[in-house]
Amino acid sequence: MNEQLENLNRLPLRDDLRGLTPYGAPQLDVPVLLNVNENTHGLPEHVRRAIMAEIESVVAGLNRYPDREFTLLRENLAKYLGHGLAAENIWAGNGSNEVLQQILQAFGGPGRTAMSFPPTYSMYPLLSSGTGTAYVTGTRDRDFSLTPESAAEQIRAQAPSIVILCTPNNPTGTALELAVIEAAYEAGEASNAIVVVDEAYAEFSHADTPSALQLLPGRERLIVSRTMSKAFALAGARIGYLAAAPQIADALRLVRLPYHLSALTQATANAALTHADALLSNVEDIKGQRDRIVTELRALGLEPAPSDANFVLFSGMENPRAVWEGLLEAGVLVRDIGIEGHLRVTAGTEAETTAFLTRLRELLAA
Repeated sequence: MNEQLENLNRLPLRDDLRGLTPYGAPQLDVPVLLNVNENTHGLPEHVRRAIMAEIESVVAGLNRYPDREFTLLRENLAKYLGHGLAAENIWAGNGSNEVLQQILQAFGGPGRTAMSFPPTYSMYPLLSSGTGTAYVTGTRDRDFSLTPESAAEQIRAQAPSIVILCTPNNPTGTALELAVIEAAYEAGEASNAIVVVDEAYAEFSHADTPSALQLLPGRERLIVSRTMSKAFALAGARIGYLAAAPQIADALRLVRLPYHLSALTQATANAALTHADALLSNVEDIKGQRDRIVTELRALGLEPAPSDANFVLFSGMENPRAVWEGLLEAGVLVRDIGIEGHLRVTAGTEAETTAFLTRLRELLAA
């Protein structure tokens, strides 16, 4: 036991938090960072200037609290999403993680359970434990898919308070059919379960992959969560949001911190949404690199999972750890996400993708 852990254990920490490890991916100083699913393209110059101008316009008023209802932002997000949504259907927070935390604060807590289907986003159990919500898991098929029948059966058996479905799923990249979400929602009726569809990577989906946004009408327990970190290249700004029935936002108002979205955050998001078309043009380039990775991995005899995200999970290596280390030696950092025999790589720029594929070919040939 190291000194840091000994010091921590002397504090009156909650028992259910003892032994837990904070979320975080290894951050190493290498030329090609393809391990945390960031948008590798950055902001176009004219969008950066627009954000700076919008921030400048609010700086003079920083002695006052921001609009606690972030009204303009909700209007702009509703317009961006479409599907007949209005400002009253939108809620936002400091990254989609805060939005998910607020959902768990409002609808989870002691005596209640949250359920998801690993392998999936590793923050779900951490957010659950942080809110005193029990976390239970379902299972996926060997190819990481989930059928409507399986999802419904498992939800009925567990009777959770909250169901979280990630699509495209992190870390596998696989997308769910709308029938799975519909079945999960119906199965959760008996336990009055909130069903959260985490669509953090939705903008990277293939053209024929539908969004759960179209399922919202008539489903007051359904929430679709999104983020501006990925497609909008704003990971450093921390802006997440959701679409749902208006009463969902009313519930989250009961647990949010006062004025939780700063004026600077709101200004950044509003400026970026004004230039959504320019930012989403970069998304198309990333999707092209993602598809290139899938095609070339297959040509190398590896097994990439079908991906609707900006990353690819792949297997088929005799020694994945040696591959990870060999890539790192060449200045390319990918992610070992703890699934035996697999590695995950983010779709980078054309040059970054080429660096990854070139070194991978060398390692496999050796």
